[in-house]
Amino acid sequence: MRAFQLVEWQQPPELREVPVPEPGAGQVLVKVAGAGACHSDLHIMQAPAPGDDTRLPFTLGHENAGWVETLGPGATGFAPGDPVIVYSPWGCGLCANCREGRENYCQKTAGLGGGLAGHDGGMAEYLLAPASRFLIPLGSLDPREAAPLSDAGLTSYHAVKRSLHLLGPGSTAVVIGAGGLGQMALQILRALSAATTVVAVDTDAGKLETAKRMGADEVLLSGDQAVTRIKDMTRGQGAQLVLDMVGVDPTLRMAAQVARVLGHLTIVGLGGGALPVDFSSPPHECSVASPYWGFLPELIEVITLAQQQKIKMLVEHFPLERAGEAYQLLHDGKIQGRAVITPQV
Repeated sequence: MRAFQLVEWQQPPELREVPVPEPGAGQVLVKVAGAGACHSDLHIMQAPAPGDDTRLPFTLGHENAGWVETLGPGATGFAPGDPVIVYSPWGCGLCANCREGRENYCQKTAGLGGGLAGHDGGMAEYLLAPASRFLIPLGSLDPREAAPLSDAGLTSYHAVKRSLHLLGPGSTAVVIGAGGLGQMALQILRALSAATTVVAVDTDAGKLETAKRMGADEVLLSGDQAVTRIKDMTRGQGAQLVLDMVGVDPTLRMAAQVARVLGHLTIVGLGGGALPVDFSSPPHECSVASPYWGFLPELIEVITLAQQQKIKMLVEHFPLERAGEAYQLLHDGKIQGRAVITPQV
């Protein structure tokens, strides 16, 4: 089968021929319909060798959906042909966090699964899931469209859900960065919260137009004027929730400026920036968190929202041989939602 693999650190991935994996005990072979191209993949491609036992080559792609192909001995709960989405933080299943469905915070594996840390992901014709518990039924959803829900959807959902108690009537939520993650966050805020005002901030006017369609009450070009406007609309108090979906120095500085006392400032983006912290910034008792992915039960909730047509990811499809082009467009900021690689001919 064909697979888009990272072969050497800090070098472009390559499309290679590799054997179709055979599912062992408890494992499930999935015929991949779609694999999302994520910004974190760009970080992986550009990173130096990690200095641990991460093996090369490995297949990229940690946002995966498709159809069950073959069940290994002892694997249950699915039948060949079932449409499924893959929960990709593959925990051990035995530690305290995994027992609570928090496999993204596995105490043994750090929740690193397919397409990450040397484990083969979904930018191939087939993906081997280590256990059937990592598969969620899609029902009537098209797996080519649903694949990004496993990260862009789940990560945004988790980031919003942890702050819902702050988002009552009259509250304000700010989403910095209106790309794929930001677009999902806007929809999830509308679907779950009672926030009166949802604000999207970005440097790209086109993405702000999309954000308006996704439920933003107000869209602002990033900069000092955006900070002033948010302060004005919140009577100088700032927003109850600020989601930074970018994570670079300028966006983190803005996030600290527009958050409020006792609010939440949540860093989702992996831009590598640093949050300025002193006695008065962020505001007093503003909680700062950097969540990673989301819990397995939350992916079930995300899929339910999608089935109810309350959230939908904008996707642009690319065949497997154009995966490199998709990542270049993503790097250049030319993908409005999510690029999805479709390995099946």
